[in-house]
Amino acid sequence: MATVLFISIYAFSQIPLTVSPSGGNKKASVTERIGLTDVTIHYDRPGVKGREGKIWGQLVHAGFIDQGFGNSKSAPWRAGANENTTFEFSTPVKIEGQDLPAGKYGFFIAYDPQECTLIFSKNSTSWGSYFYNDKEDALRVKVKPSTLDKSVEWLKYEFMNETENSATVALVWEKLMIPVKIEVDYVTAQLESFRKELRTEKGFIWESWNQAAAWCVQLNVNLDEALLWADSATSQNFGGDRSFLAWSTKAQVLEKLNRTAEADSIMKKTTAFANMNEIHQYGRQLLQQKKTKEALDIFKINFQKHPNQFTTLMGLVRGYSANGDYKNALKYANQALPLAPDNNNKNNVTTMIEKLKAGKDVN
Repeated sequence: MATVLFISIYAFSQIPLTVSPSGGNKKASVTERIGLTDVTIHYDRPGVKGREGKIWGQLVHAGFIDQGFGNSKSAPWRAGANENTTFEFSTPVKIEGQDLPAGKYGFFIAYDPQECTLIFSKNSTSWGSYFYNDKEDALRVKVKPSTLDKSVEWLKYEFMNETENSATVALVWEKLMIPVKIEVDYVTAQLESFRKELRTEKGFIWESWNQAAAWCVQLNVNLDEALLWADSATSQNFGGDRSFLAWSTKAQVLEKLNRTAEADSIMKKTTAFANMNEIHQYGRQLLQQKKTKEALDIFKINFQKHPNQFTTLMGLVRGYSANGDYKNALKYANQALPLAPDNNNKNNVTTMIEKLKAGKDVN
């Protein structure tokens, strides 16, 4: 029994207690989503600690060196402290315009004051850069560092210059910034996400199919598949066969595919179960497309279904005005004025009346 107890104690003694990182460095991570791509960086943050002017080219060595430990005789900087820095991408990305598959990578920098070499390694688990092997490189890119006016005490990675499908990640420390541009194929990732989610419980309702189709219309992409999604959205099986919104989306897809006659036919039929505001918005949409005659016809249908309502009166104002019939537009504007629901709408109608009296279009 005593021997067993001794072995157990010895085994547990090999498990170290949790302490803060050596050297007073700070563990950190930062994650940001670019499009649908999650970019996660894990790193340790060294401090300047009074070593201004002795960081770059000294503490952070230039190029590749033999650090005197490990099996790497030509090692870059580990782009942080302690354990090596890692970048993780949930989808394929472009780094400075070059392709990099989804995955987790060790990140290293060969510093040079004129042009730094950034290295994404397939090996993300080694400690620091002591075991760096260039045969494990997944990608190398070169970037220009830039100087900063104010010193940054603790090394950090931050995202900047964000757009829908790109961002710059910058390593910032002391008075230097090393940026790298990351780009994603947002459209491809979003379409793949739609296809996957539409096969789950989310695909049992018409709203999901409509959302996917409408997104394609907005970006003018993937229209043939979008039409199939719109077909599902408007089918009785998914419950959207009486939805003006679903049919409207399908008509927009057909319009993008230059099947205008089919689109117009759909919209005329579906006004039968559209509400007042839906018909009004469709009329406004036609005005934006410069289909002024068609818009006026829709506004007239809305007025017949919902007579003497502020919204339908204003539809006729816009419809007649867009077709150059300012006399009729003015007549309906005067009828709409006392029905205005608030001061903003009342002021808007008053402005329209003045324009119509001057022979100007209100749209």
